[in-house]
Amino acid sequence: MVGDKSTLQLAVDRLVPDFSWNDIYVATSQQYTKLISAQLANLPPANIIGEPEVRDVGPAVGLVTAILHKKFPHVPVLILWSDHLVKEVSLFKKIIRISEKIIRNNKNKIIFISQKPRFASQNLGWIKFGSKIKEEEGISFYSFEQFHYRPTLEVASSFHKSGHHAWNLGYFVTTVDFLWNMYQKYQPEIFKGLEEIKDSVNTEKFLSTLKRVYPKMPKISFDNAILEKIESSNALVVSEDLGWSDVGTWEALKEALQTKPDQNVVQGKVLLTDCQDTLVYNYTDKLVVAIDLNGMLVINTHDVALICHKNSVPKIKKMVEKLADSENNHLI
Repeated sequence: MVGDKSTLQLAVDRLVPDFSWNDIYVATSQQYTKLISAQLANLPPANIIGEPEVRDVGPAVGLVTAILHKKFPHVPVLILWSDHLVKEVSLFKKIIRISEKIIRNNKNKIIFISQKPRFASQNLGWIKFGSKIKEEEGISFYSFEQFHYRPTLEVASSFHKSGHHAWNLGYFVTTVDFLWNMYQKYQPEIFKGLEEIKDSVNTEKFLSTLKRVYPKMPKISFDNAILEKIESSNALVVSEDLGWSDVGTWEALKEALQTKPDQNVVQGKVLLTDCQDTLVYNYTDKLVVAIDLNGMLVINTHDVALICHKNSVPKIKKMVEKLADSENNHLI
């Protein structure tokens, strides 16, 4: 959808050569491990962590933590997601480098990397920060106060104006040991399974242990499992304009690709007349014609056409959930 590389490849491009391929790990569903190898030919096969079953992000990050804790428990770790765009790569690398330095000297801290908000998004998580704690090389680090996930438009607008809220990217720097201790303290049921998996790492029993233990873990988000429980005194926040976009939503994809707010963004056979601030992606051979649209999203595929206002993106998930109990459940 953006350029000629996948967002996974772009995410790794932002790391190398500053980071060695040996120090990059990719966690994914087991069914995608071959695809990851094809996408990232230089990544050691042993660095692809395949989850045998989807158990949400809480257990997923826990699995990564268990494997890394067996290998190098005390080193800093950077957690990223592969479906984002970051335009200001040099600034991003600078923040990572400085954060690593801080964490090496403060092994029981966690640093949240956030994006200065460009608009009042209802579809993203927000992070509230307080006073400036320190500044290094022009990068400010603030005290952490709280998270707020997917606020209403009214609340998001107040966050946008406050000067003390940023988009929460889910990016953070800490030590493997810190994460391990958080699971032990706040998620004892998950931790019990993680201990068993960790003990099997680098042994012939690893895969069988993983397949037996991991699917039994409770489904829980990483935010609910760990992040919301971290004491504010242990956390710092960086809020900078990274040119970050979560292209997991159509609204965000448009915002990432546009050069001005009222610009139309199109792909495929599309003809627009008197339209503004509208995204139209056409994946079929049939021409899509739109007239007098403002702030709309139109996505036309071979089996589904989605048409909605860009402010209605949060409702798409609910609509998809309704398909599960209908004659259209095959589209999920």
